[in-house]
Amino acid sequence: MRTDSSPGTLPAREHLPAAPAGTPVLDVVIPVYNEEKDLQPCVRRLHEHLARTFPYAFRITIADNASTDTTLRVARRLAAEIPEVTVHRLEQKGRGRALRAVWSASDAPVLAYMDVDLSTDLNALLPLVAPLISGHSDLAIGSRLTRSSRVVRGPKREFVSRAYNLILRGSLQARFSDAQCGFKAIRREVARVLLPLVEDTGWFFDTEMLVLAERAGLRIHEVPVDWVDDPDSTVHIVRTATDDLKGVWRVGRALATGSLPLDRLTRPFGDDPRDREIEDVPKGLARQLVGFCVVGALSTLFYLLLYTGFRAFTGSQAANALALLVSAVANTAANRRLTFGVRGRGGAVRHQAQGLVVFGIGLALTSGSLAALGAATSEPAHSTELAVLVAANLAATVLRFLLLRAWVFPDRREDDSRVSARGGDAPAGPYDTTAFRAGEVADPWRDATVQLLPVRPHDTDARDLR
Repeated sequence: MRTDSSPGTLPAREHLPAAPAGTPVLDVVIPVYNEEKDLQPCVRRLHEHLARTFPYAFRITIADNASTDTTLRVARRLAAEIPEVTVHRLEQKGRGRALRAVWSASDAPVLAYMDVDLSTDLNALLPLVAPLISGHSDLAIGSRLTRSSRVVRGPKREFVSRAYNLILRGSLQARFSDAQCGFKAIRREVARVLLPLVEDTGWFFDTEMLVLAERAGLRIHEVPVDWVDDPDSTVHIVRTATDDLKGVWRVGRALATGSLPLDRLTRPFGDDPRDREIEDVPKGLARQLVGFCVVGALSTLFYLLLYTGFRAFTGSQAANALALLVSAVANTAANRRLTFGVRGRGGAVRHQAQGLVVFGIGLALTSGSLAALGAATSEPAHSTELAVLVAANLAATVLRFLLLRAWVFPDRREDDSRVSARGGDAPAGPYDTTAFRAGEVADPWRDATVQLLPVRPHDTDARDLR
């Protein structure tokens, strides 16, 4: 995998400002190899559609992948006739290589590409790039596999496409629905940081880019498309599938070993709503709830086993009290360490004492439930007692979590932040972060101290014969 140096974290996503007339907002790349017949009608149709429907300035870039027919001549003639069309010639083949080269050199803030056969209906182009222009998303892809997509293609390609995406979901935990649709877009600042991490130069380029973006937490927008299969497509399905599986293995191994510096793709603090300081919303709630539920489930099982054992030689009330007492001590100790992250012996006695108070509340709820059951029937079945105790414990669990969080193990980080705000020395800990305020995040692409390294695609790729 590539490990080139990169400028660091991405700037905050913002709505693209209105550009001066003539400055392209969108650069649509059409990678081609020996497409002398289809290139001209494709470019003219795309240009007519953009001129009629797209509200911003645009550019169409033909990326010629070392064509050996008259494709380059056709492309240059189109560029001479249409001001918005440019040509980029590469001496080596590979769709990924072409996209990397053109996207890296483009000055447009939104970069897209589509296949020359225009299998995807062009009405999806504006919905594809709109979330990138608005700052809502980082990447956008067309999907042929959503329920609202309308697709016409043969059963073999349908099977291969769905099987491939099933492999991605099972092996790389991908959540996007269609990696292979030739209809994608990306914001330029994302491309400049993401592309140096993408190794493939062929057909797996798209998948690798999407997997890395998703693992880094970037937002991928999906657009359902209308798509008609091109029966004259020159894509070699078996060879492409084999290369893709090799790519899945390579990327999966890199993710498993942690060799990819995905932290370079993070957004600055505050861009994600989960990073913002919101009044009266407790911190770390999701993580603590998960830990509390796990400890609670184990404690409940431990409690029921104890109750069953004690019930063999004593009454229900005594068995309940003893089982609750033992399980409460174990529950407090486990929550102290696992749920709320309190380490060491300091305050352990106090925490257990407070835990016993919480235990008393649980005892009152469960004992009251047993008393109510005894009043309803003189000899309740053992299974009925257990069912009542489980229901009472569920009610007590909610109250127990609130008391543990707010009273027994309050969030110490809030106290530390108050000390720091008064000028005191807050203790360093695992939650220390650099503070950012809205409007103070520097743009790394405009910072004079940042040096951008040129992207150098592989000079040779013996595996890429396309």
